[in-house]
Amino acid sequence: MAGRAAVPEVIWSRPERTGRGPRPAFTRADIAAAAVRIADAEGLDAVSMRRVAGELGCGTMSLYNYVPRKEDLYELMMDAVSGEHELWEPSGDWHADLVRVAHQTRALMHRHTWLPRLMSPVYGFSPNALRYLEHCLACLDPYDAPYGTKMELVAMVNGVVTTYVANEIATAERTRTLPWSEEQENATRLAYLARQVASGAYPRLAASFAEDAGPIDLEAVFERALTRVLDGFA
Repeated sequence: MAGRAAVPEVIWSRPERTGRGPRPAFTRADIAAAAVRIADAEGLDAVSMRRVAGELGCGTMSLYNYVPRKEDLYELMMDAVSGEHELWEPSGDWHADLVRVAHQTRALMHRHTWLPRLMSPVYGFSPNALRYLEHCLACLDPYDAPYGTKMELVAMVNGVVTTYVANEIATAERTRTLPWSEEQENATRLAYLARQVASGAYPRLAASFAEDAGPIDLEAVFERALTRVLDGFA
């Protein structure tokens, strides 16, 4: 493959474009923006070197001069959306600042619903991702703990948000494909569940539903999950 390295390398250590020829027609920001547009509109599986090249109006092989591998394209995409994080002056209340970080990350993942699929340490050290991580550590300056513990805390908060949003997105996507309404689906499933619980085969579940049979407040669940993680470290 054109431009493919024989040894491991990080795309950020490469020049913007390899090979001889005229001045580059595109920047990495242009390429990332095109890939993000495709993923936002059609999902991550629609992103390919051919599609991005078509979006930019260049040949597929020409694109390999800028981005050697599809994995590098993903890294450019991750860096582009990481740049959407708001970096504020820490308040001095690390708990409140980490909650704010979590809500912001959740909103970012809902804007780019493909993002949870790429959440990996492999893509965590691009320029914008490093700025985001440095900001999180700055928010944790008042927290008296080694940096290793602080990094674990940031990772766990991101893990809670990623898992929660991935479930939200999967539920929303499934709902869109139903041939009936979400209300009808939920009513049918709840009726089935009620019959199973009433059978006597699941006494602990029956006790649980008897204790609280109301609708689940998903926003409250999210807040509790965050609070428990943060309180555990505190």
